[in-house]
Amino acid sequence: MNQVHNAVRRIGVLTSGGDAPGMNAAVRAVVRSAIFRGIEVVGIRRGWNGLINGDIVRLDEKSVAHIINRGGTILYTARSEEFRTPEGQQKAVNTCKLLGLDGIVAIGGDGTFRGALALSQHGISVVGIPGTIDNDIACTNYCIGFDTAANTAIECIDKLRDTMQSHERCSVVEVMGRNAGHLALYVGLAVGATAVLVPEQQENFQTEVIEKIRNARLNGFTHYMVVVAEGAGSAYDVAKKIKEEICIEPRVTVLGHIQRGGTPTGRDRVTATRMGYRAVDILATGGTNRVVCINDGRMCDIDIEEGLALHKGIDEEEWTVLEAMTGV
Repeated sequence: MNQVHNAVRRIGVLTSGGDAPGMNAAVRAVVRSAIFRGIEVVGIRRGWNGLINGDIVRLDEKSVAHIINRGGTILYTARSEEFRTPEGQQKAVNTCKLLGLDGIVAIGGDGTFRGALALSQHGISVVGIPGTIDNDIACTNYCIGFDTAANTAIECIDKLRDTMQSHERCSVVEVMGRNAGHLALYVGLAVGATAVLVPEQQENFQTEVIEKIRNARLNGFTHYMVVVAEGAGSAYDVAKKIKEEICIEPRVTVLGHIQRGGTPTGRDRVTATRMGYRAVDILATGGTNRVVCINDGRMCDIDIEEGLALHKGIDEEEWTVLEAMTGV
């Protein structure tokens, strides 16, 4: 059995913010890795709210059995306004002291990591695991849940394309991505979209959508697929503009929260497992205030504050390829 840092006997694990496929796999990995090291694990339910209210459950091998293939999170998730306040943070610290928690593994996105950073400033050891379908955590190439969400959207759009082709219609599909277009760009490339709109690229609508549909029609196509990240505008507004400009009436589909659910892909399961193991390793060896990352296929970690200061733009190579693939 591996050596445990003297100060670490019991840790907590929570999921916070939007759920993402693979979170359960990460929880499972944290529990099993900790037990392997002789560390007890407490599950904190409903995110930071659970730490404030003491909403907890003991976790062992049996409690995390057969969850690696389940979407969602067995610990539930929530956003906590109270935790943003000094009073709420102090309640969370008090819960950690009451339960004898030597560290917290927090699975989620930027908001989750800001909460972890606040907790660390009160002397609690914390490690973050990036879990968000938007894939917008700047310090890591990949976030748990992205691959599953992308494949869910691709499957839905492939089915839509069948009926769009049969009826010779235009379809406008809105995917998630309030502040980031990584999902829309990736999905757009995968489905062979006629046009893609993302919040990072404020392009001319006439050029990026209308002209691409027009060129597709001139090239003999009679059905068109437009993928829109929710942060780039409403799919209904996009459809209305298309109708006004070129007199075709698009059908709108908003995929919504269906993208958050479903059985996680192999990539998400394995990545979540590796990240969960790394998170426990950091706490067990006395580390704190870190975010687990995967860059160029290699597992690493970075200071939370440093990670939050970074900005992640869309993949420029993917965007260049998309420009060549769309509207022709």
